Amino acid sequence: MDYRIKNRWALVGGASKGLGLGCARALAREGAHVVLVARGAPALEAAAAALRADPEVPAGTQVLTVAADITTPEGRAAALAVRGSAYDIVVTNAGGPPPGDFREWDREAWIRALDANMLTPIELIKATVDGMASRGFGRIVNITSGAVKAPNEILGLSNGARSGLTGFIAGLARNGKLVSAGVTINNLLPGAFDTDRLRTTLEGAAKKTGQSTEAVAESRRKTVPAGRFGEADEFGATCAFLCSAQAGYITGQNLLIDGGAYPGTF
Repeated sequence: MDYRIKNRWALVGGASKGLGLGCARALAREGAHVVLVARGAPALEAAAAALRADPEVPAGTQVLTVAADITTPEGRAAALAVRGSAYDIVVTNAGGPPPGDFREWDREAWIRALDANMLTPIELIKATVDGMASRGFGRIVNITSGAVKAPNEILGLSNGARSGLTGFIAGLARNGKLVSAGVTINNLLPGAFDTDRLRTTLEGAAKKTGQSTEAVAESRRKTVPAGRFGEADEFGATCAFLCSAQAGYITGQNLLIDGGAYPGTF
């Protein structure tokens, strides 16, 4: 299927590895020009080089990089400077805050979580959504977390910040002026995917329980009906579909991708 996003311009946060890179790769393979943003320049340039050499990426597809922390005003300014408001696709993504006990988190810890996982996506949307509407096409996908659907006690910072973003998006995505102008806004909620974030969480749990990391990982896999952790490329494929011309009637949705781990009906 042709997603009809060839030569569209996409901004992807946290794109040097993991789920962000999976999304960038899927979009580039559809012929969308991608601007990859991440803090670590070496990993970012390696990811971009791999995309440029990917035989599935159509010739002429541009892959640009911005080494910056997108959770800061300076980082967002650097990312937006490449195209200004002329992005057709924006995939917001920033690393989640650390797990822990809410009793240990001071005001600054909460502000950092809100800045990264709620306010940064809102600022990026504010900078680009009206330009999308004026051109008659726009796709915004926010990578949040399965914890929005099934909160985890030790992920309180993430639960709070990402749930705040979810509530904001629920209203904005249904703005008739945006939807009728071809602009959709959706959230992707990953469960357990094989990423650095998951490995760090597993290592922390192993240290706390005295088990090996692999034993903790195996125990976690058993909670997933699929019997495995997700892969970044399958997450990216879902992201690319939401960014496609065919997904124009999907907006304001929270799509949980967790291998069946969430046990509820709704």
